[in-house]
Amino acid sequence: MDNLKKSNSELFKVTGNWELQSKALKVKFPKLTDSDLKFETGKENQLLTRIETRLNKKRLAVIDILKKKPIEPVLLQIKISGN
Repeated sequence: MDNLKKSNSELFKVTGNWELQSKALKVKFPKLTDSDLKFETGKENQLLTRIETRLNKKRLAVIDILKKKPIEPVLLQIKISGN
């Protein structure tokens, strides 16, 4: 199981502006907190674990949420409103 988690987390690397992405995730998933979305380079596994736990979703589902970027329309709204 640990090997599975490791290989799953290797499927995801934070790219782009994480600050904007995390704001958009908080809009889309109000359960998420700043603490859940705190990211440090090289610590994607811990980020995924926190999001998994808060949203009660499996790791691959969380990776899908982050990779598919369904948050892009929300990002645009945040940029326009200046939040």
